[in-house]
Amino acid sequence: MARKNSLTLSDEELEAGSSGPSRRATFTDESPLDARMLDLDDERESAFLRGQRRVPVRRGPINLPRNTSGKLRLLLLAAGLLAVIATVWAGLHRYGTQSWRFRIDSSENISVAGTHNVTRSQVLEVMAGDIERNIFFVPLDERKRELEQIPWVRSASVMRLLPNRLKIVIAERTPIAFVEIGSRVELIDAAGVIMELPSGQGAKYSFPVIVGMSDTDPLSMRAARMKIYSQFIKELDSSGAHYSASISDVDVSDADDVKATVTDAHGAVLVHLGSTNFLERFRTYVSHVQEWRSQFPALQSVSLRYDHQVIVNPDLAVPDAQRKSAAPSSTAATEHAAGTKSARKSKKHK
Repeated sequence: MARKNSLTLSDEELEAGSSGPSRRATFTDESPLDARMLDLDDERESAFLRGQRRVPVRRGPINLPRNTSGKLRLLLLAAGLLAVIATVWAGLHRYGTQSWRFRIDSSENISVAGTHNVTRSQVLEVMAGDIERNIFFVPLDERKRELEQIPWVRSASVMRLLPNRLKIVIAERTPIAFVEIGSRVELIDAAGVIMELPSGQGAKYSFPVIVGMSDTDPLSMRAARMKIYSQFIKELDSSGAHYSASISDVDVSDADDVKATVTDAHGAVLVHLGSTNFLERFRTYVSHVQEWRSQFPALQSVSLRYDHQVIVNPDLAVPDAQRKSAAPSSTAATEHAAGTKSARKSKKHK
């Protein structure tokens, strides 16, 4: 028994439906469910077919963003510029280090300026190893240090003058005193550096002679003593009287007692001036030296190192008997042993 909704088709209708343009047109009375199933089949088939389609690709140069292309051009330009600079530098370096034009031919290619007491031969003795050398291979700093080892040289500078010349500028030391070193007399500057007397120019300087100093003393010790000497001379000449002109030698070996030998028409006297108030103490000596000479014909030394106290001939040897009888704490006994008691009395009478 057939269902009521079933359809009976003849053979002719089946053939006509199979040969028609659409399968859906054949079943005119199909249900909605069958139509939906057919639509799903069409969608799956069309999606599958779309996936297989080839997308045309345009072939040609890759277009980079504008910022990236600009940076790339700059990098290429910088690399090219560096390559050019490196090439030029290498060529110049090769030319400068190998060309005969930059060779120091003789000592005539070395000029020296600023010298008065330093001789040219002393300078060339330092620079002798640079003759016939390429100017760029001369160690300027090393030569500067070697030149400054010359006692008269305070500072030096060495410069290249292209193509093949050297210029040396010397700043010499300034002596401020003579110094007695053993049996010879030399010059010394404010830093305590000892210098030989320049040949033929010994009479150019007029300084006191510093005694009690040795060239074996450390430079720091000599510098400290020269500081005391400079202060001493400065104070003596500060009033405009130029008392330092009457001093023949100065002993600064004892920082607590500067001793100066003062010369005049009547002879030389060793004056102890202590460590301060040099001008005031020296004026005391100038004011009373003739008085002391009248009382002590054999005036050899005077001590003014203590305030309000004068000791005449303190450097004379005291006889042993008097040294034993003098009490260590008695200043009067010590002064009497030195022959100064009457000198203090005469000062009071005045």
